[in-house]
Amino acid sequence: MKLVILDRDGVINHDSPSFVKNPAEWVALPGSLEAIARLSQAGWRVVIASNQSGLARGLFNMETLNAIHAKMRTELAQLGGHVDSIFICPHGPDDNCQCRKPKPGMYLDIARRYDVSLKNVPAVGDSLRDLQAAAEAGCTPWLVLTGNGLKTRDSGELPPGTQVADDLARIVDRWLEA
Repeated sequence: MKLVILDRDGVINHDSPSFVKNPAEWVALPGSLEAIARLSQAGWRVVIASNQSGLARGLFNMETLNAIHAKMRTELAQLGGHVDSIFICPHGPDDNCQCRKPKPGMYLDIARRYDVSLKNVPAVGDSLRDLQAAAEAGCTPWLVLTGNGLKTRDSGELPPGTQVADDLARIVDRWLEA
């Protein structure tokens, strides 16, 4: 089984410093849904791991988050793709949970759910915390330069072995050509 773990905001859709709070604010990045569709069609399992502290902050509720994800899934289905599952951390930054990135809890939950080792499983993110969680869980971290990616790259703090690409579509090109 080929498995990939993707962050959501900044990787699949435009990120917002004021959070993506409703379906109208969720806008796919150019080429991201097409890239996921190509992975799906090539037999990959696509899983999303996303911090969603807007829940803890009261900016939206679970029903709204489900509606956002329904919009994403609908747009993806129209391109012939799908996401196998979505893992979220609903906690705030001060909750000291194990699932909020940069801690690896969501990734470890994914490993248990799919009964796989995460060794060398690619995990794509745009922020340092995405890459840190991925690396700690044993994944191969991939940085996209969309979202917060340029700032993250320029910080110089990338985990060892981090791969860098302009966007999700370019990463998928590399994987499917290999």
